[in-house]
Amino acid sequence: MHITTCEMHTCGEQLRIIETGFPNISGETILEKIAYIRENCDDIRKFLMHEPRGHHDMFGTLRVEPDLPNADAAFIFIHNEGYGTMCEHAIIALGRYCVDYNIVEAKEPETLVNIQCPCGLIPTYVSYGNGLSGRLRFQSVPSFVLKMDVNVNVPNIGMITVYISYGGVFYAFVSTDVLGLTVKAGDALKAVEIGQAVMNATKKIVKVEHPENEDLGFLYGTIIYDRTELKSKDLIRQMIVFADRELDRSPCGSGTAAHIALIHAKGLLDGNCQKTFQSIFNDSKFTGKVVKKAKCGNFGPVFEEKSDFLKTCRTTRTRTTT
Repeated sequence: MHITTCEMHTCGEQLRIIETGFPNISGETILEKIAYIRENCDDIRKFLMHEPRGHHDMFGTLRVEPDLPNADAAFIFIHNEGYGTMCEHAIIALGRYCVDYNIVEAKEPETLVNIQCPCGLIPTYVSYGNGLSGRLRFQSVPSFVLKMDVNVNVPNIGMITVYISYGGVFYAFVSTDVLGLTVKAGDALKAVEIGQAVMNATKKIVKVEHPENEDLGFLYGTIIYDRTELKSKDLIRQMIVFADRELDRSPCGSGTAAHIALIHAKGLLDGNCQKTFQSIFNDSKFTGKVVKKAKCGNFGPVFEEKSDFLKTCRTTRTRTTT
């Protein structure tokens, strides 16, 4: 088997883009394609994500044919455990990728790239020319809070309160003050184990359902944040544990979307105000704000647009395997 990939990262969070060599995929929709890969090609996902060609925190994406009429490109997300329905650090890299590799013709000062993800279409705006090629913004899918104030009994921790919010995937949100953690790199390894335990315990008592598509109804990860920052600051640090104990190096795009929805539901974000989320490993930041209210099933979610001021770095490698 001969597979070529393009290696990118957003704020230190890697993205392995599979370009050629993947078998033909059946399915009319992107979600049907995921189901086909899971049943027929999952060994390739493991091959590219796991050691020795990958590592525990590897993240990847596969380009497929779009099934939405306005999409310029469509991508499936893969990781150490399986398949994701949204990844916004990947959207940032893929916006650049689509422009850099002429999938969409570059226009100054900003190029619109419509990227189809399993959860929907993401209008992505890539700044181009005049030294602004590292700037990118996009509008997420409808984001909403599924559950507020859920009491969860976590082994070795006890009863805690979590919130479940959606930003393309569902996250359980929990504050550091009930976990005995700080939102700092020094507590990252503890956060991985505790975040996984919170997610596992939450899955046992909460039925996570998306109001419009059952394939989107699953808990993807845990977001650990500082309650005092949430209430008093415009800059919030957060640690994101997802899949099988993966830790996001970036501020997390889908987590930003879900967090904006949660902050808005708590009455802590009004009008055109915005919040900025920062990685615990570097000074990279994602900024989110409410754009407009909308409906998603019986929920009244918010759309939010994130303006991400950063650089994505790329190297390209060819991998030959047998």
